[in-house]
Amino acid sequence: MGVLNVTPDSFSDGGKFKNTSDALKQIEVMVSSGADIIDIGGESTRPGAKAISSDEELSRIVPILDAIDSNFGNIKISIDTYKAEVIHEVIKKNIWMINDISALSDTKSIEYLSNKDIKVCLMHMQNKPINMQVMPKYTDVIDEIYNFFISRIKTCVDSGIDRNRICLDPGFGFGKNLRHNLTILSKLGKFKELNLPILVGISRKSMLGDILQKPVEERLFGGIAANVIAYTNGASIIRTHDVAATVDALKVCKEVSLI
Repeated sequence: MGVLNVTPDSFSDGGKFKNTSDALKQIEVMVSSGADIIDIGGESTRPGAKAISSDEELSRIVPILDAIDSNFGNIKISIDTYKAEVIHEVIKKNIWMINDISALSDTKSIEYLSNKDIKVCLMHMQNKPINMQVMPKYTDVIDEIYNFFISRIKTCVDSGIDRNRICLDPGFGFGKNLRHNLTILSKLGKFKELNLPILVGISRKSMLGDILQKPVEERLFGGIAANVIAYTNGASIIRTHDVAATVDALKVCKEVSLI
């Protein structure tokens, strides 16, 4: 899954792909590098980020979606949003997944997505982006995320979302400190017990910066190592800014796994 942030303030690529032409060029690069899915975000959810209106978010996303329809074939498009109003509009387009950091906590979001064919990704987050990194605490981070998933899956299924449409994201960096993130990475296989695909987004995140003591633009190699560990521990979808390098690393992993 290649990341496309059409925002001015995302932590890694904010401001780079705000206009449609630059966004399409980046999509072409990612697809040619081996991306199977493009995840488009119209609002930054980095730590400390302030929310924007649904109208502003849609004004960033919709022109890109329309341009993709005109310029690309059957590429899978994921929309990274937690707003019901945005979900209501983008599901009218040709999209494959809603990637929601709030795990469809808005009942309207579930209502709009029930009895549809669109995939949904339920992510775990403690608190909100504005305050999620202010001393996050858990008694047992794995158990708490696991139980959260059980609850959210039940709510979705009971509300008309087929279980086979759901994937799970433990939410690296979303209300977790470095120890929490490393624990999740090492014990990611626990979530396989839920028999649903696992999506991980570690690319360029601050957990890598904490380990490497390097800025965002110098975290590629650490990110590759983390993604290889995630794949080995059961991740099905790897969300990354660095598609070409990640695809190469995962190709090697897959070949080894076939032996």
